[in-house]
Formats: sequence, C-alpha cells, structure tokens
Amino acid sequence: MSDYHLYLAERDKIDFLLQKGYRINGVLENLSGAFVQFEKEIDEETTTETLHILTAEARKYFSVMMIKQK
Repeated sequence: MSDYHLYLAERDKIDFLLQKGYRINGVLENLSGAFVQFEKEIDEETTTETLHILTAEARKYFSVMMIKQK
C-alpha cells in the first residue's frame, strides 16, 4: 500500500471515531508512530479506543482535529 493510501485509511479511521462522538483524549508518540486515544461517554460509562497512526500526514491531521475540538 502506498503512503498516500495508508494516510487515507488512517484519516478515515480518525473521522469515523470523531463522527461517532469520540473526542481525542491523549496522544503518545514514539519512534513507531503515534498512539491516539479517543474517549466517549455513554450513560456515565466511558468507552475508549486507541489508533496507531504511522504517517506524518495523519499526525498532522489529528493535530488539527484536536485543535478544532478545543
């Protein structure tokens, strides 16, 4: 898979979670990428999802999305 297609897949996963009502709660970056933690509260119960982001473009994308949710 090309880097561009990998970026599109990662962007779609981020958008999917954001559209379902999740918010970015935390980010852990290391040499193997970024682990983005999403959180959603449903009936006083917190659900979390974690995505492993590999591409630099997707890192920029979730950074912009974090700024927008503030």
